Amino acid sequence: MNSIRIKAGRKTYELIRDGGFSLDQVSTFFAPAAGPRWLVATGFDLTLLKAGFLGRKRPIQLIGSSSGAWRFAAWLQPEAEKSYRKLMDAYIRMSFSREDSARTVMDKLIDVVNAYLEDDALPFALASKQYRLAVVTARSRHLVASETIWIQSSGLLLCFLLNALSRSRLSSFLERVVFFSGPTRPRFSFHRSFHGSFVPLNQANFKQAVLASGAVPLAVAGIRDIYGAPRGIYRDGGLVDYHQTHDFAERDDEVTLFFHYQGRIIPGWFDKRLTYRSTPADVLDHTLLVFLSDEFVERLPFGKIPDRDDFRTFADDPERRIRYWQETVRLSESLGEQFLELLESGKLREAVEQL
Repeated sequence: MNSIRIKAGRKTYELIRDGGFSLDQVSTFFAPAAGPRWLVATGFDLTLLKAGFLGRKRPIQLIGSSSGAWRFAAWLQPEAEKSYRKLMDAYIRMSFSREDSARTVMDKLIDVVNAYLEDDALPFALASKQYRLAVVTARSRHLVASETIWIQSSGLLLCFLLNALSRSRLSSFLERVVFFSGPTRPRFSFHRSFHGSFVPLNQANFKQAVLASGAVPLAVAGIRDIYGAPRGIYRDGGLVDYHQTHDFAERDDEVTLFFHYQGRIIPGWFDKRLTYRSTPADVLDHTLLVFLSDEFVERLPFGKIPDRDDFRTFADDPERRIRYWQETVRLSESLGEQFLELLESGKLREAVEQL
């Protein structure tokens, strides 16, 4: 029974069908804002990470927002697999009470980040020649910058209404800020379609940027005045880039690898309920989308992918949630191997569908 499905944008589909695709052509690995859903990506990530298949011939961009950025921050560490597993364990064992505030939730997230990102390893991470990290955040303005819940909620409602008219109107309240490692800023930030700011990662702001990218509105306090970046409150990068919103390829033979928990690609957090809103097809021309099959999801505990609601559902029995999430990770272990088997056997040509 297939656990994954494969879809490709126009250029990548042609590349695969012509038999000309290899992992050396992957120039970007993209990870979406996903909350606890990222746990289904663990087996895929670890398979590629341990084998070192990405970035062998040239540095590869690792681009993510929210939990996607958390995943990729581990890839740059001296003992990357060990760091990634520490993230998994600390994240799964994190628990909240009904009395927790946005500030106390952030304090617990700080503990998770400190558990898998060691301060003395940051110079190594920043100097990586194999991986270039890009962490997407959203600098908040006006009402959305407030930590007073009713004021922030009012701002988010305005964002939803403005976004329903046009995504470009979000700029009144949210600015995309990308923190990056490497000698030059990410190539996609030079594109005419890119709107936002870019800030070099350093030892002082590395953890701040990762934390800010996962600062979910209302639930988590924002990060204020990140070192080296414009002053302000920084929140979850998924507010502006929930899933893929840019074509990261520079040439037609470059591929953006995207492991996803679902087949639908949604531009921004406010677009989740807008069924008519999706990422334009031409933006995905160079994308190779690997996502979970319905059959796989049905085999997961409770027949669903972990999500943030689980913290509330299992608030009185956190050990049950921990076991559920651990079992999800166990069932996801083979997903990377299944992808590699399709690639190495040549069956990817028959399995791939067009986006």
